[in-house]
Amino acid sequence: MAEPAHGGSGLNIHPMDQFRVHPLFGGGEVHWYTPTNATLWMALTVAAITLLMVVGARGRALVPSRAQSMAEVTYGFVRKMVEDVAGREGLKYFPYVFTVFLFVLFANLLALIPTSFAPTSHIAVTAVLALSVFLSVTAIGFYKHGLHFLKLFWVSSAPTLALRIVLAVIELISYFVRPLSHSLRLMGNLMAGHAVLKVFAGFAGALGVGAFIPIFAITAIYGLELLVAVIQAYVFAILTVVYLNDALHPGH
Repeated sequence: MAEPAHGGSGLNIHPMDQFRVHPLFGGGEVHWYTPTNATLWMALTVAAITLLMVVGARGRALVPSRAQSMAEVTYGFVRKMVEDVAGREGLKYFPYVFTVFLFVLFANLLALIPTSFAPTSHIAVTAVLALSVFLSVTAIGFYKHGLHFLKLFWVSSAPTLALRIVLAVIELISYFVRPLSHSLRLMGNLMAGHAVLKVFAGFAGALGVGAFIPIFAITAIYGLELLVAVIQAYVFAILTVVYLNDALHPGH
């Protein structure tokens, strides 16, 4: 939103206002049980996924419809990614990876609708997704390998014992930093892009008939954000598969 600044010339643009979480019904404080705009758009994300993957693909026609083709292409793309990175053993966990990919992808895409809300721009959402991946792959690693899973942190190819110990500490730190980097990467990219869009939208609204330059910039940034929405879903999913592969094959 762009408003004339009080007490002087200039613009009063608030690009971060779009990330505020507020109750859907009335005012007041937001509690863990309060339906909010974030709740609404995450529910719409699930509804859109269901519409494509369940309703769109239910016909299973020999000559697929557009919706069925999109569902099949998305399914095949993620399945091949899981198999290429984690091997056939990783296909057992394909439904989880596919669900995570679809949620992030559709949440990112729906957030590009004007006046919408971007759930994946909030650390509360991305951190839950990243922590679920972190805890899941760690549990899988210990379940399948027991204490041998700790080989993930022991670089046996290092020439000396002292170097192996140093590398083990580094590997351990990097392992526990994974959920932080996993969540911040997605949140930061979505928040930054939407904030820039809001700034240029504020300039366009303030300039009126002379807004062709900000509008051109908005169009270019919107196209970039569309690409970012897809790439960030892919990055989040492929990192999930990489972490899963580490759990399935922990030896260096």
